[in-house]
Amino acid sequence: MLSSVDNLEERARNIVLKLLERGPKSSSELASALEKHEIPKEIAKLVIDRFSEVELIDDASYAHQLADASRRTQGLARSMVKRKLADKGLDQDLINQVASDITDEDELLVATALAIKRLRQLSKLAPEVRNRRLIGFLQRRGFGPSIVFGAIREAEADAVKSEV
Repeated sequence: MLSSVDNLEERARNIVLKLLERGPKSSSELASALEKHEIPKEIAKLVIDRFSEVELIDDASYAHQLADASRRTQGLARSMVKRKLADKGLDQDLINQVASDITDEDELLVATALAIKRLRQLSKLAPEVRNRRLIGFLQRRGFGPSIVFGAIREAEADAVKSEV
């Protein structure tokens, strides 16, 4: 017969496996889920450590994947990517490392692509209104002033080329 510790460990493993079936998770997210299922912290740490050893949980890989996906699909700036990673409970050193991989040139490319797309949607508006909306749109994505104005200049230059 299994002891209660063995039962809790087995239950914790099953919970973690079910969560990982749905997609990658950070060790912090898994620890929170186990806590919600009333698994003691010691057992949760033991199970999470074991899953990390066999590389079913890899916070660094998860952070890079999440950062890439956030930038590619949502067009988020470095600051917003950092916030999103922090929300997932990832280690601050890891967050800083992932964020340092995002260069200013990368930021400008993403912001420019967003600005070009948005500029097409706003083409019928007056220039002042269009620029104000474009600035707000890019700022909400977390881009700083230099990136925002650089991206708008690039987008407007692209629009002029397209008209010719």
